[in-house]
Amino acid sequence: MKRLFGKIAFAAVALLMAFVMVQCNKTDDSSANITTTSYKTSSLDSYNYVSPAEEAIIAENGSDGIEEIIACIYTCVNAMPVEELSAEEVEAITFVREEELLAHDVYLAMYDLYHIPVFNNIANSEFIHTTAIKALIEKYELPDPAAEHVQGVFTNPDIQALYDALVDQGAGSFQDALVVGATIEDVDIWDLITHLAEDIDNADITYILSNLYKGSRNHMRAFNAHLTFQGLTYTPQYISQELFDQIISTPWEVGNGFCLCQYNYTEVTKKIVNE
Repeated sequence: MKRLFGKIAFAAVALLMAFVMVQCNKTDDSSANITTTSYKTSSLDSYNYVSPAEEAIIAENGSDGIEEIIACIYTCVNAMPVEELSAEEVEAITFVREEELLAHDVYLAMYDLYHIPVFNNIANSEFIHTTAIKALIEKYELPDPAAEHVQGVFTNPDIQALYDALVDQGAGSFQDALVVGATIEDVDIWDLITHLAEDIDNADITYILSNLYKGSRNHMRAFNAHLTFQGLTYTPQYISQELFDQIISTPWEVGNGFCLCQYNYTEVTKKIVNE
């Protein structure tokens, strides 16, 4: 877990680097470029781009319903055996609970600023994710660091510092906010695959984190599509370029694994992560 906190401690610097890399990698196709200076709410009234990934998010959450998905989570988690938790598993559950809330809260803050649906749509998914971790906390009767959660306030000081840096960066412009979204998913994917590869062996925790990992891949596709639509290229700061390219070059992963009581963390992913 120390490696994770080390990454988070430098997240603000990486976030600034990510924005620099996006700016430096603008496409040469001038027809795709949109100015990145002063893109505030007033100039976004006509922005109506919806990526295929977003359409799938809306359809999936709408068809299954958030309450139904959460019911599936509790049913599946509680149907799996109660296994002894390692110290690493307890740390992972506790950390990811607030990490998913961070994503949820940042996206709500960005939606309040820019009123672009991608932030609200993905915030709804992040609410499902953090509730999935809550199901594990309740099953194993662990202390919940977010029991009295207030939007934008976190018990983990590293997560609080990252939240503050992300919101501050995202307030700069709509493009900044999209970079923030891609960066959050970049960090989340790195954290989740590290936990799955090194810290976790319980079936119920693997089920939850694997579905969070799939969700984060889909969220990355959505934010990257918006950046690409505006002629901008995101360069990953946490996961490898190989894994990033694999994610954005493959389509939305359909099907709600939460309600199938399945997980799909594969040896292929392990190979990419460990190279």
